[in-house]
Amino acid sequence: MMVSFFDQFASPSYLGIPLIAIAIALPWVLYPTPSARWINNRLITIQGWFINRFTNQLMLPLNVGGHKWALLLASLMIFLITINMLGLLPYTFTPTTQLSLNMGFAVPLWLATVIIGMRNQPTVALGHLLPEGTPIPLIPVLIIIETISLFIRPLALGVRLTANLTAGHLLIQLIATAVFVLLPMMPTVAILTAAVLFLLTLLEVAVAMIQAYVFVLLLSLYLQENV
Repeated sequence: MMVSFFDQFASPSYLGIPLIAIAIALPWVLYPTPSARWINNRLITIQGWFINRFTNQLMLPLNVGGHKWALLLASLMIFLITINMLGLLPYTFTPTTQLSLNMGFAVPLWLATVIIGMRNQPTVALGHLLPEGTPIPLIPVLIIIETISLFIRPLALGVRLTANLTAGHLLIQLIATAVFVLLPMMPTVAILTAAVLFLLTLLEVAVAMIQAYVFVLLLSLYLQENV
């Protein structure tokens, strides 16, 4: 029996070997390999259509310099969606509930956007730290505040993804436990609770996709400020 509700977020291991690497590598095995033929099957066609539509939507506000990030952002989006969706299956582990993994994605990509801005347009990048028309006495305070908000961005990216997925998994487990406890005593209440659990599961499917999209969208907005 599970000792704690939070045990589901512990990284699984076998013979002392962490299995999180397998959980991270598994999504790429599930995707079909595009073929060189003119006519593909329906799955590859739907996959290509989805990637093209998402990439076009994501790259729309960016200039030509930011289009170099299209492959990276599209791959990250697909990767996060797949991991989040697989984590909703029973007896699975969701790597994106680990703050360390999400910060490992957020910090390097955010830092890359900052470095690009400082290299290509340092005046504009530093100008974001001080809004135009600021009174002289407020300049030091605003620079400190804007600098702190700049460094909080990767933390907000990682914490947002972790918190939303963790809260959803905990809520599903709590309601599922309530269904099993209430079933022998109050079947009618248990059935109503199971209906709520089903609706919550559908909501979590939407959250899994939306949070992956928000993560990549915010990265593209940070990139837009620096290219």
